[in-house]
Amino acid sequence: MYNGSSKLLNVEQAAKYLSLSTSTLAKMRLSGESPKFVKMGRRVAYRQEDLDAWIEQRLKQTT
Repeated sequence: MYNGSSKLLNVEQAAKYLSLSTSTLAKMRLSGESPKFVKMGRRVAYRQEDLDAWIEQRLKQTT
């Protein structure tokens, strides 16, 4: 349940936050590789906390 404590970012803001293009983020949504997102009608939004969690899940120590 959304409690309003996390800022919602639109696609452009989320892409900038992640240093990705909006088209890359769209492709990632289609393939299931993107951060969690909210779909409200045709609008897509991201909670900042989900973007941060997605980044944390991808931390690596070796290649």
